[in-house]
Amino acid sequence: MMTITNPERRISQNSRSSKPSVARENNPIRRRGVSGWVIVGVLFFCALLMLFPFWLALINGFKPASQYMESGPLALPNSLDFSSLVSFWKGVNFNEKLLNSVLISGSVALLAVVLSLLSSFAVGIGRIKGRIWVLAIFMLGFTIPQEALVYPLFLLTRELGLYDTKLGVIIVIAVLQSAFGTYMLSSVLGSFPVEILEAAKIDGANRWRMLWSIVFPLTKPTLSVLVTFFFIWTWNEFFLPMVLLPSAGNQTVSVSLGALSGQYTSSPTALAAASLAGILPAFIFFLLFQRTLMRGVTLGAVK
Repeated sequence: MMTITNPERRISQNSRSSKPSVARENNPIRRRGVSGWVIVGVLFFCALLMLFPFWLALINGFKPASQYMESGPLALPNSLDFSSLVSFWKGVNFNEKLLNSVLISGSVALLAVVLSLLSSFAVGIGRIKGRIWVLAIFMLGFTIPQEALVYPLFLLTRELGLYDTKLGVIIVIAVLQSAFGTYMLSSVLGSFPVEILEAAKIDGANRWRMLWSIVFPLTKPTLSVLVTFFFIWTWNEFFLPMVLLPSAGNQTVSVSLGALSGQYTSSPTALAAASLAGILPAFIFFLLFQRTLMRGVTLGAVK
């Protein structure tokens, strides 16, 4: 027995069955997925380019000099040779330079954050007169090149008896970096809820109490980001410590590497070992505080 189907019904079924395929082809989510993979691939390639110098320093710092001359800088070492690193470490008294860098970088990071918090509290919450002009001055503080400030800072530290002292470098760099911290925190504290501060005033809290009990706990993520930035920036600082710390006993890691690099120009493996010794402590510090840094950035974005 033959059944007769309706042609219109068959056409409607075919049109319905073809709609999902067309939708899948024109799905914007799939197109965004492809473009997302392209962006990830480009970022991964850029990350490899940034890590390539570190990789060269790592493999050449522990490579025998004879193998470097035979196989070049891209070949992996056949055996680990620590002689270049040990000779550099002892030759420049790297323990002393490392201690100086840790002391100066840590002190600058803490002092700059304290100055930034106090200044931004006055500018952002205190609403001092001429707030815009004050922020403009702070912005100039971290945009002026150091070459324009080095001579006045040299005269100032010499007149105050702080030239060639760690304390003088700590104060100078902390004040310069607190300009950026103040500018950044002022924008955060400028949108601080006024109701919370008014409730604290009604309860009898003064300004110091509000700063320590209310503002400081709520800005801890942002302050942790600033501490990490200030430490790494100070660790990599070269120009000001070179000018203000001429004696070898007060030099930092970056200054010692720059001052003594000419001594090892004929030994590429020694240069690689010296570069690795200077980079590795800051890299370890970043890895230890990476989670704190990312938490501070994400919380700041949510707020």
